Amino acid sequence: MSDRKTNPSSPKPKSLIRPLVHGLHAYVPGEQPKVNGLIKLNTNENPFPPSGKVLKAIKRSVDERLRLYPNPRAQPLRERLAKLHKCPVEQIIVGNGSDELLALATRAFVEPGSAAKGKAAINRETIQYFTPSYSLYPVLADIHGARRNEVPLHEDYSLPSVGELKRARQWNFRAALTYVTTPNAPSGRGYATAELEALCVAQKGVTILDEAYVDFANENAMSLALKYPHVIVSRTFSKSYSLCFQRIGYFVGHPEMIAALDKIRDSYNVTGLGQASALATLADLPYYRANFKTIVATRDAVSAELARLGFEVLPSQTNFLLVRPPRPSAKTWFEKLRERKILVRWFDCPGIRKFLRITIGTEREMAALLRAVRSIQAA
Repeated sequence: MSDRKTNPSSPKPKSLIRPLVHGLHAYVPGEQPKVNGLIKLNTNENPFPPSGKVLKAIKRSVDERLRLYPNPRAQPLRERLAKLHKCPVEQIIVGNGSDELLALATRAFVEPGSAAKGKAAINRETIQYFTPSYSLYPVLADIHGARRNEVPLHEDYSLPSVGELKRARQWNFRAALTYVTTPNAPSGRGYATAELEALCVAQKGVTILDEAYVDFANENAMSLALKYPHVIVSRTFSKSYSLCFQRIGYFVGHPEMIAALDKIRDSYNVTGLGQASALATLADLPYYRANFKTIVATRDAVSAELARLGFEVLPSQTNFLLVRPPRPSAKTWFEKLRERKILVRWFDCPGIRKFLRITIGTEREMAALLRAVRSIQAA
């Protein structure tokens, strides 16, 4: 601490901060290991390294170009993604992880509550989503000063039908922005494209289908972003493509929607190394698709074994499992696994407090998890 005295006439820092910010609760990411030797199964990272082609591309990029700005709109990457999804490049925007783009969508499509005036076809101050879901959504809404509309999923985490939503009168079909995580996190449950389409058709505002885990699912809803002008699909290179460190995500949507997001995007928002690694990833998709199959096979095997050991295991179409352990409590299981140097995720939140979320790691890591479970049960 400095021994300099504060000028008594200076304003107090607290008085300079917006009142809204004082009341915010920041997004809480999964714990990062602080000791060596932990098996990390708490943040849904891919257990496999990036392709060798990606590592080579990154190394080739570490040269005198580091003093230069990267391509401001990630144009080569957008062109490659447009080819992958068979759409015009104007329908794609790349961000510093999909989280940045979710935040941009909040700013572009939603008015802060105090700024929304009069009646309109769209409730411009409202952000809605199902619960439980991605815990960043309420943080984004609160930062923006928007109105939150949180609607519970069914007890088994399935989606309510449009008819059910209309009868319950909880869901807002005129919300300015609706987030749907598909497959769902933290449950892992997958949703059929047909039921997502029915929901999208009924919505009057922007609907974002957040497909962070879609490469582990039975189907995807990309066609809806190419069919409906108010629908956007969000994708990331983090979960499936082993690039969490580089922070690369993208949206696919109608050109006018993408142009609106581009207007408020930070300049040079995607690093040059990130762009190079994502391009190299797309040049080696067979490597990643083989990894997807291995992760899914491991997920299904571990799911069956945990069920045999007395866990309630929810069906998953992601790279993680949501499980309800037998006695003692989920929190106690979390602590006991941590004592054995295995990190899983426990959420102290309504609806999922009785569950653990377990990332699918390598076969060796999952074997260690199962040994730890048996050890806890035998103690």
